[in-house]
Amino acid sequence: MTQYEATETLDVKGENCPMPVVKTKQNIDQLAEGEILEVLATDPGSMSDLGGWADTTDGVELVDQQEGDDVYTHYVRKTE
Repeated sequence: MTQYEATETLDVKGENCPMPVVKTKQNIDQLAEGEILEVLATDPGSMSDLGGWADTTDGVELVDQQEGDDVYTHYVRKTE
């Protein structure tokens, strides 16, 4: 399991779609270019939701996603 140097961690455990994506967007907007936001979610749908959002959103890159026992961890980099 790779660890990334996250600038901030966003805890959206217990929240369901679309809140993990909404809160990720709000938080990534506060970061500087190149910084990484670590997102912790319990919604299995967050795997596809955050991936789809990152693919269609300029200025962000989904660096990695990791599936744990009860928590899904996403690493999102601000690219511009």
